[in-house]
Amino acid sequence: MFSVVSRPLRSLRVYGVLRKSTVAMADALAKIPDVEIDPEGTFKYILVRVKAKDGDVHKDIVRGTKNAEYHNHIFEKVNPAMESLGMECKCLGGGKIEHNNQEKKIRVFGESTAFGKADHAVSVEKLKTFFSDYEITWSDDKK
Repeated sequence: MFSVVSRPLRSLRVYGVLRKSTVAMADALAKIPDVEIDPEGTFKYILVRVKAKDGDVHKDIVRGTKNAEYHNHIFEKVNPAMESLGMECKCLGGGKIEHNNQEKKIRVFGESTAFGKADHAVSVEKLKTFFSDYEITWSDDKK
């Protein structure tokens, strides 16, 4: 009888530790900006899944810059930055962003040769949270 009673207590203790760990991971992820893109122009972007090492909690982020000749150049900067925060990341795909700051319009399109096409619908939802006063569209067109 004693072992039956102690099992739930032990699992509650472990659950409490896991819950604190999960909350800490979620807090760390929340500090990572969802979107970091150039303020103007047409450029390559990637959709990245970031998660705490050895954890299940994750979030997707959008990164894009005209300084990247190839999509993997963006990932080569994002990955070490996330690793330094105790995170690991995986590129879910890429494409291009056309950002018109004057007209407050963003268009997401295209694909990455290295990573394949990102789910532009997911990318657009992330962009909408950051650019709430913009008209944001996407298409599967390559140009």
